[in-house]
Amino acid sequence: MLFEGFTLATTTVPGGVVRYRTGGTGPALLLLHGNPQTHYMWHHVAPVLAKRFTVVCPDLRGYGGSEKPPATPDHAPYAKAEMARDVADLMAQLGHETYAVGAHDRGARVAHRLALDQPKRVTKLAVLDIVPTIEHFERADMAFALAYYHWFWFAQPHPFPEDMIDRAPDTWFAAHTGGVAGIPPFFAQEALDDYLKAAHDPAAITGMCEDYRAAATIDLVHDRMSRAEGKQIECPMLVLWGEKGKVGGWYDPVTIWREYCKADVTGGGVDSGHFLAEEAPDEVIARFEAFF
Repeated sequence: MLFEGFTLATTTVPGGVVRYRTGGTGPALLLLHGNPQTHYMWHHVAPVLAKRFTVVCPDLRGYGGSEKPPATPDHAPYAKAEMARDVADLMAQLGHETYAVGAHDRGARVAHRLALDQPKRVTKLAVLDIVPTIEHFERADMAFALAYYHWFWFAQPHPFPEDMIDRAPDTWFAAHTGGVAGIPPFFAQEALDDYLKAAHDPAAITGMCEDYRAAATIDLVHDRMSRAEGKQIECPMLVLWGEKGKVGGWYDPVTIWREYCKADVTGGGVDSGHFLAEEAPDEVIARFEAFF
């Protein structure tokens, strides 16, 4: 059984229903998942951290058991500002006025916006396997387009990518997470079952695609506005990436994040691919414990 000692619940915030899991005692620590996962991706990490922290792991808007607004022409319901507001409202509802945040992939993009919009709430921020969204797009080249082709496919107009995925969700999930190797063996069965349940839910696939459509449209508007205003992250940051993945090969992530953060930025590579918390949980736990 995963997440032993944790409570699984749903609640309603102004943005809609949020499924979340919480456990532990101590200072609050919010963990945000990536794509195409749910909060289950933290099943190795969260129980260990719960010995020192009150850990909260929600499903992001559009994912897992949380609210899944329908597609809209402006993709505004899936702006990272809205997704960040959901988790901020959840933490406030749970009585956490300030908290640290650890986040992977899409969740780390939500966490970036959360730290910008709620600077008095976020005390520390750890991001896994990303650089800022605007940097990905503005630096995009052939290598990026080929390796991260899904950024452009998911962002195609509704419902084209959804229709293609919905015809063969298992095949899509295997290709998306493991390529020619198929579904990665490090996904725990209980977590994988939750991921595949979402993959078979057309509303979740629409939510995922809207997330990427927002990233290519309204999120860039917000990010450029923040950059023009000189708005930066105010808390210390930890930046980690998978050494077997792409981010560390394409970029110098720590140097890039220092342009977006007023406080200290540290980090380094982890012996894993993209799915750090499931491929190399012990190393992620050690880095998180030292940082948080």
